[in-house]
Amino acid sequence: MQTDTLVSIDGVIKRFGSFVAVQRMDLDIRKGEFLAIMGSSGCGKTTTLRMLAGLEAPSEGVIRLAGQPINDLPTWARDTPMVWQSLALFPFLNVRENVEFALKMRGVGREERRQRAEQWLERMQIAEFADRNIAQLSGGQRQRVALARSLVVEPQILLLDEPLSALDAALKVRMQSLLKNLQRQTGITFVYVTHSQSEAFSMADRVVIMSRGKIEQIGTPQDIYRAPRTRFVADFLGSSNIFDGTVSRILPDGVELDTPSGRLRQTGGSPEGRPGTGRPATLTVLDTRMRLSRTPPPDGTNVVPVRVVGEEFVGATATVYLETEHGQEIRVQKGHEELADLSIQPGQALFAHWSPEDGHLLTQA
Repeated sequence: MQTDTLVSIDGVIKRFGSFVAVQRMDLDIRKGEFLAIMGSSGCGKTTTLRMLAGLEAPSEGVIRLAGQPINDLPTWARDTPMVWQSLALFPFLNVRENVEFALKMRGVGREERRQRAEQWLERMQIAEFADRNIAQLSGGQRQRVALARSLVVEPQILLLDEPLSALDAALKVRMQSLLKNLQRQTGITFVYVTHSQSEAFSMADRVVIMSRGKIEQIGTPQDIYRAPRTRFVADFLGSSNIFDGTVSRILPDGVELDTPSGRLRQTGGSPEGRPGTGRPATLTVLDTRMRLSRTPPPDGTNVVPVRVVGEEFVGATATVYLETEHGQEIRVQKGHEELADLSIQPGQALFAHWSPEDGHLLTQA
């Protein structure tokens, strides 16, 4: 086990009867990192978190915390507090008492409990609400109480199960900033489960993407965004245009593909996993890397004739939805000024194009 590893998940499988919720998982979680586990409902992310917390026992395999097996440790004996989606605050206790609760269960004396609780309430900027009932707080304030209650015990690791899902968009962004700053300041390892790409990618050092109980890809947000490994990851992120085809020619630094949208080239990147001539292959291109023009671009670029379906504006950017003559949807995302000269209209004929080095070949099916 690496010296910077805090949690080691070795060959862990979780079954519920005949249903396999988590397939064989091998994952090391590093000390002091912010790790996000994401995927659609039922992918196994919450089950993984519950096994870390001791709320579920692995059917096979070993989970180690700081080198020690914890499979048989009860929840209360682990240093793995959890912030729930529902927050699970005690309505019969006030704010300070909620934060003190875990310390009380650990036998910490009254004066020290109060002092440590008030320090964290101050740090979370909710000290003025210390004597209030939980029902009197806003959603964001309750979130801060739940975080303070978990962090007051100064754990090695904090588990978070979709804690921001009930918040409105503006408050969610503020809480994301708070969480990331807290993690950096304390150095505590955060394991954060979410189905939201924006949450995971804005906060995490590394992201684990799961599907049907197995890990599809692990990497930094930048690496996963730019180079999805599987078709599932590319589809799940929704930021890439996907072209299926067959390798027609091997290039010195890439491949050439025959696709329903025409002959396309991909260059650069690692040759590892690059398919041979005659083999099926999938090319992805980020919607931000594609360009649009009224006339075909110069030679050397990939070109696909398209027709405009519609346009969507979000802040300073616009997403243009297009369709090829074979009915494939293509998306191009650009700033408004980059599209101004095109006067985008539904039904308009254009050319979508990109440089061969901007494409990415999936290395797995």
